[in-house]
Formats: sequence, structure tokens, C-alpha cells
Amino acid sequence: MPRSELFPPIDPYQTGFLPVDEIHTLYWEQSGNPRGVPVLFLHGGPGAGASPTHRRFFDPGHYRIVVMDQRGAGRSTPLGEVRRNTTELLVEDAERLRRHLGIERWLLFGGSWGSTLALAYGQTHPERCLGLILRGIFLMRKTEIDWFLYSMRTIFPEAWATFAGHIPPEERGDLLEAYWRRLDSPDAATRMAAARVWSLYEGSCSSLLPSPELIATSAEDTHALGLARIEAHYFRSNRFTPEDRLLRDVHRIRHLPGAIVQGRYDIVCPITSADELRRAWPEADYRVVPDAGHSAMEPGIRAALVQATERFKEYR
Repeated sequence: MPRSELFPPIDPYQTGFLPVDEIHTLYWEQSGNPRGVPVLFLHGGPGAGASPTHRRFFDPGHYRIVVMDQRGAGRSTPLGEVRRNTTELLVEDAERLRRHLGIERWLLFGGSWGSTLALAYGQTHPERCLGLILRGIFLMRKTEIDWFLYSMRTIFPEAWATFAGHIPPEERGDLLEAYWRRLDSPDAATRMAAARVWSLYEGSCSSLLPSPELIATSAEDTHALGLARIEAHYFRSNRFTPEDRLLRDVHRIRHLPGAIVQGRYDIVCPITSADELRRAWPEADYRVVPDAGHSAMEPGIRAALVQATERFKEYR
């Protein structure tokens, strides 16, 4: 029977900080088998950061598990920094880390914004990729951003009311800019209050059934500040040109093994984007989890991702 549970907790065998410019220093770690198949875990958000649980999608006896906190996220410094923070720079950060660790080619594993970044990296450096395992597809298009800001209220009206309610009525015509004014405020309390509401909104809409663990993570200060500031910054300033670039350039990775895992009832990243991606990339293994939303920790999503990493053991 295919494995469906996460692997046991594991500690890194190596950690480090990689300066990438005069502003940003990135946290990275390696766990598992130092001589195993390299896999890069790309966290979501943007800005959410990685956690110890993310190491557990991979068999530590087979994989050399590389985790990196992206610019402004998690243990990277400065937290929430938006200067010199673009998709192109994140792609090159991953490439710099690959060279730093002496890795020739690696598997990419990313969910939500991590799927966006994995596609962007893969299409830029296909020769460095063994394959891609993607979850909760997000393609950074205006329709997806508008859905997050306004249309999730059709499914989660209570969460959206709290989200919109943090902004005075006269500013609600442009929630993104209203939030950004607060997230970029010189006053730390104003920034933190807005960040916590933003992060809790996303966390509240991320699972099919309410998840106290997910809500607790969303409310944590480091997670909330990194997620809200970086996410709002990317929504404002970092969309692709042309907007459908990730779909248009799928031909650059179609020769690579691919897996797409999508929750049927994913409200944060609705299934329409995953469906468009699988139509552009018909060779990829496409699995819709019928009883799941967005979170990678939902049982069906978790099982499908672990099964994907097990199937990909044949690729070296």
C-alpha cells in the first residue's frame, strides 16, 4: 500500500546563512541523506517561511532535503523586507544556493506561492531540474489576486468581514492599497495589527474544515509579518509580463517529470489554475483530492504529496 503519512521528525545535519546582497541574508538547511537525491522545498506565501514539518514530506533515507527561507521570510533577514525582493531575484537566490551546496540538479517541491516559484525557476533553469512536484497552483494573475482580496467572501463571508473590517469603509474600494499603507507604516503596532488580520484571513480560508493548528500558526508574529508584508508587496508589484507567462512557457519544462496535487475545494488558490496548468502540461501527473482545501497539512493533500515524493524516487 502506498505510504500516506509524513515521515518521522528529523533535524537538519547542516544549517547556514547565505548573504545574497547588501540587504538580504537567507537561512538554509539540509537534512536527510547527504548523498541522496537533492530536493529543494519552496515555501508558500510569498513570505510564509518554512517549518520543521516541511522536511517530513520526503524519505530521509533517499532524499537530500534542502529548505530555504526566501527573502524577508522566516529565519532570513531582515524579516518582511520588500526592497530588492522580486520573483526574478528569488529564482536567482535558489540558483545561488544550488551552486553554494555543489548540487548539479535537484527536484523542486512547492505549494501555493511555492508552485509559482518552482515554475519560474524551472522555466529559467530547466537543465538544473530533475522534476517538479506542485500543490495548490497559483500563477500570480490579477484574477487570482482579486479573488483572494474580494471573492473568497462568497465562501468565507465571516473571515472576509473581519479582513475588510480592519479597513475604514471609505478605503475598502482598494483593499490592497489600504492594507499596504498599514503594512508599510512606520508604526510597528500598526504594521503588526494589519499583518495579523491579513494572515488570519488567509489561514481561516485555507482548509476544508476549521484547523486550530493552522489558525495558531497564522497568528504567530514572525509568520504573520513576513507573510502579510511580502504577499501584499508581490500582489502590488511583482506580477508577470505577460500575465500568463508561466502557462505560456510550460514548454520549457514539459520534458521533465511533473506532479500536480490540487484540493477540489481549495478556496485560496481555486482549482481553475491547476486545471489550466495541467492542460498546458498534459504529461504531468494530475491528482485532484476530492475532500480537501488549500493546506498541505490536510490528510488527503498530505498523502498525495508523500506518494508523489515516493513515486519520484526513480528519477535521479
